[in-house]
Amino acid sequence: MAKIAVFDMAGQQVSETKLSDAVFAVTPNETVMHTAVVNYLANQRQGTQSTLTRTEVRGGGRKPWRQKGTGHARQGSIRAPQWTHGGVALGPKPRSYRYSLTKKTKRLAMKSALSTKLLDQNLIVLDSLALEGYKTKPVVAMLEALGVSGKAMLVTAVADQKVVKSAANILGVKTAAVNTLNVYDILRYDKLIVSKDAVAKIEEVYAK
Repeated sequence: MAKIAVFDMAGQQVSETKLSDAVFAVTPNETVMHTAVVNYLANQRQGTQSTLTRTEVRGGGRKPWRQKGTGHARQGSIRAPQWTHGGVALGPKPRSYRYSLTKKTKRLAMKSALSTKLLDQNLIVLDSLALEGYKTKPVVAMLEALGVSGKAMLVTAVADQKVVKSAANILGVKTAAVNTLNVYDILRYDKLIVSKDAVAKIEEVYAK
């Protein structure tokens, strides 16, 4: 089992902890991670785009000219797709883009993403991530003490509103509970800062 340093919110190393090889030391599978990211983004789509077909555009009920003898091409309606202000042929209609991945695929993608963070030394474990009040300053000070300057994701075992709201207006910082973690966010943020109890919960869920 890999060992990793555990820091406090002041940026000081206080201990070490072992990480489960079944979760944090798997060989990253880029194909599966890509599949999970594409699935996540597809499921975020609202699918509300819509265009009007020739039957839905107002007007065009009368044949513009007779069928033969005018020298023009035959036309049945001025709302056909080839006309200006006509309907749209084969345009988008409201639909759902959602689809599911197998449980095995989702688990492998999550393990691969977590292992990638550890492999790239972008995983930071905190002994505790708790705030006394709704203040941004302690979170900013913690990030500076840990040497985090890019995009960072703070992960707690359960949703902590003090942490969520205190970090909400810090540019490039996002918070998540273990049950809302996804591969897209893990890969998107440079640093993954996880509380020690969140690590235990992640291993409990994914080490099986």
